[in-house]
Amino acid sequence: MRRKAILTAVIWFLTALLASGALAEAPPGHEPKPQTEYEAGGTSPLGQVEMHHDINPKAPIISEADFLRGKKIYFERCAGCHGVLRKGATGKPLTPDITVERGTENLEAIINYGSPAGMPNWGTSGQLTHEEIDIMARYIQQTPPTPPEFGMKEMTDTWRVIVPVDKRPKKKMNKIDIDNLFSLTLRDSGEVALIDGDTKKIVNIVKTGYAVHISRVSASGRYLYVIGRDAKINLIDLWMEVPDTVAEIRIGLEARSVETSKYKGYEDKYAIAGSYWPPQYVIMEGDTLKPLKIVSTRGMTVEPQEYHPEPRVASIVASHFHPEFIVNAKESGKIIMVNYEDLNNLKTTTIDAARFLHDGGFDSTGRYFLVAANASNKIAVVDTKEDKLVKLIDVGVTPHPGRGANFVDPDHGPVWATSHLGDDSIVLIGTDPVKHKDFAWKVVRKLKGQGGGSLFVKTHPKSKNLWVDTPLNPDEKFNSTVAVFDINNLDLSYQVIPVGEWSGLPGPMRIVHGEYNKAGDEIWFSVWRAKDKESAVVVIDDKTRKLKAVIKDPRLITPTGKFNVFNTKNDIY
Repeated sequence: MRRKAILTAVIWFLTALLASGALAEAPPGHEPKPQTEYEAGGTSPLGQVEMHHDINPKAPIISEADFLRGKKIYFERCAGCHGVLRKGATGKPLTPDITVERGTENLEAIINYGSPAGMPNWGTSGQLTHEEIDIMARYIQQTPPTPPEFGMKEMTDTWRVIVPVDKRPKKKMNKIDIDNLFSLTLRDSGEVALIDGDTKKIVNIVKTGYAVHISRVSASGRYLYVIGRDAKINLIDLWMEVPDTVAEIRIGLEARSVETSKYKGYEDKYAIAGSYWPPQYVIMEGDTLKPLKIVSTRGMTVEPQEYHPEPRVASIVASHFHPEFIVNAKESGKIIMVNYEDLNNLKTTTIDAARFLHDGGFDSTGRYFLVAANASNKIAVVDTKEDKLVKLIDVGVTPHPGRGANFVDPDHGPVWATSHLGDDSIVLIGTDPVKHKDFAWKVVRKLKGQGGGSLFVKTHPKSKNLWVDTPLNPDEKFNSTVAVFDINNLDLSYQVIPVGEWSGLPGPMRIVHGEYNKAGDEIWFSVWRAKDKESAVVVIDDKTRKLKAVIKDPRLITPTGKFNVFNTKNDIY
């Protein structure tokens, strides 16, 4: 009976994949496993949130204890791909109308063995036990529990001003070159390390929310905003003798993005944050984080134009041409230009792009915003001066640019680059519609990198190098090294830089997220090891590509993203 169930599951999955074209999208050897690992990686804060157990009479019996265990596993392992409400995102929908029909044994087989489309083999890999697989097969046949909403009352209850504005320094009270300060995410300790870029010494370790995703800097450069996956924002005053938190708030139950107003006349006035749950964004006072305006992103998707209950806010950037925030709603594939001139009469412009929107950044002029629609294998280009979609550009499998990389291609003029989770390509897109019109908004060059599983590309206006990490590649020789290209000789292959070896630490490790210093003559990489292992930051001389320094400290626990104040403030990448 079990063999029949396994065979039925495999036939069903292959049929569905062939019908959707998913098998054709991933070339041999480049199945989108790194993307699945990325979406599923890390414990979602929602796994700890109390939710109602609504018994589905058509589903198999599940005890309260097994339901709670299944909920925890689902939000740790599955929600990133299949969605909070199991409506589907990167992964397929797992609602009861589908799962009950498949049956427990078929679902167990799929969970155990995985699928060619990138579904992990949770059982045969040893990550889930037979008991846990049985629980999950029954759990996903139940009615999906809905996490609680998080409105103005809930936000205000968490809002705390630790140092009032009138009690803060009137001038900078430290001798740090703040422009060359780095904010380093310590993922599993729930902290950021503030590191002096000149001395390479830790200025302070600031307790934050869980798994800080990004750091952003106010237009003046005084305030640093960090947001954790648990939707906690810390506002850090860099003018203090020892920079530290002066205000904090939780804006939801799970989140990724924060940004500040940069348009002339609005510097430091507003901050905005977007949440995964509830699907919404909130505009706050820039210097206190007082919540002012909450807006839901629930609504219709781009094609096929159907209602989606949880379009997560994936990324936000601040326009340089209008008093606007550019908000990217993941599942709906819509880019929302939010005008903050009058919060009581909020004006928004909605631009249809493609699904599922993720990260992106500006071109070198700051006018055009390029964002990855990674489930569609496209880059969407928006003119932030005209507030219009310029083009949807086909790229590689699952683009993941971070903020991308801007430089001048010797043959095609100014370009913006992205790497990919699902293949080994680095795609260069022309970005100059004036002097290089024939190349604008086209893929002008494809470079071959080390492999799939890349999260970030990086360069600097003063550099001749393009750096590409591959932390999610399963091969240790790729995930512990980085590739670097000579921008002036792009026809040549890349050089492999043994960052992990230079750290002096034993494997396994993942090398992730290059970030330049203010001068553009150093690039820093995180050596990301397990939370009970020693980690480090490796500093490389950008001109010579030689080791310059290794930053080690017992407090550097699972370091990941780094954000230089000057480069982050000025959108330099």
